[in-house]
Amino acid sequence: MSFIYNFILLFASQLLKILALFSPKLNLFVEGRKSVFETLKDNIQEFDKTIWFHAASLGEYEQGLPVIEKVKEKYPQHKIVLTFFSPSGYEVRKNNTVADVTVYLPLDKISNAKQFLDLVHPEKVFFIKYEFWPNYLTELKKRSISTYLISGIFREKQLFFKWYGGFYRKALQTFTSFFVQNESSKLLLQSIGFSNVSVSGDTRFDRVVTILEKDNSLDYIAQFKNNQTTIVIGSSWPKDEELLIQYIESAPQNVKFIIAPHNINHNQILNLKSKISKKTLLFSEKEEMLKQVQHDNLADFQVFIIDTIGILTKIYSYADIAYVGGGFGNPGVHNLLEPATFGIPIVIGPNYSHFAEATALVGLNGCITVKNQSELNDAFNLLLQNEEERLEKGHICSTFVQMNKGATEHILSNIKI
Repeated sequence: MSFIYNFILLFASQLLKILALFSPKLNLFVEGRKSVFETLKDNIQEFDKTIWFHAASLGEYEQGLPVIEKVKEKYPQHKIVLTFFSPSGYEVRKNNTVADVTVYLPLDKISNAKQFLDLVHPEKVFFIKYEFWPNYLTELKKRSISTYLISGIFREKQLFFKWYGGFYRKALQTFTSFFVQNESSKLLLQSIGFSNVSVSGDTRFDRVVTILEKDNSLDYIAQFKNNQTTIVIGSSWPKDEELLIQYIESAPQNVKFIIAPHNINHNQILNLKSKISKKTLLFSEKEEMLKQVQHDNLADFQVFIIDTIGILTKIYSYADIAYVGGGFGNPGVHNLLEPATFGIPIVIGPNYSHFAEATALVGLNGCITVKNQSELNDAFNLLLQNEEERLEKGHICSTFVQMNKGATEHILSNIKI
């Protein structure tokens, strides 16, 4: 199986170079890896103590951030090396301040794994949630480097639990400890012979709790809101927007909407704006508008489209109601925990069953799930017209977040560096 895996990997690496000529995202994936080893040579010396964290993409980075921050605080003498697999993670967080070195993870070739570990020579390694690269894991085991999985989650359909998954089960033997999100993940690992498993919970709860301690103010959002009831639509996709636009067009004039689409492609943003008849402003237009001697007040607009990244979390702090997108597509709804921590009732589409926090919040009645236009209209109207219902659902959401914090403390108390 090892031979087949490495052959497929070799073929895929050559194919990616060809496909990258036609795809900007794949081009970032390929080009970004060309300078990894040089970057490591320039920033890590033989005598440096290092700790390596790996995140597949942006979501896993955010999930692991509380642990990275605490490790950095507790062990300031170590350099933190952070790797990403996906451009959607690396390109957004390549200039983060928590890691000393941030690079793409070279493809899982045997030679890459050896060279990477020679240069980084980590004392400890943390993989966040998932991504199990057999050659890296094999090399880590050969070098007896303590390796941990944090906020791990396992499902019965994964290869580890199939009769033909021996190659991948063997890779799991590298892990010193598994810190998993739930009891079912623990039981699955125990079913294939792993006893070094503990249920720590999800570190994302710890991350979103700390958001409340930060300055989340945005003057221009406060001016736009102007103390009026505001619905914040986060990470929306076109399928979400089809229903949302219909509601926006018919909503009361004293209700404001902030839309932060998942994809901020310029043409898609302009297309979205063109479908809304209410007075609408783009984030990218804001500064130019404010430079004009005579300009509209931000409070005069009814819809604010955020065609930039990195500020949605702060925007949620101004919401009275949140809609989180993705629930009308696959794999499903986006992150509910950021609006939940602010004590906001949440509305989502029907595809959420793969996400434990969404399933829990729907079950607790802090989150409303809708399947069509009529249900979406009813959900928003209920929350707008019934303040008691709105506050109760928001309280359920914030309490849920507070009750589930503590994973970071559990992990650090079980690791010694």
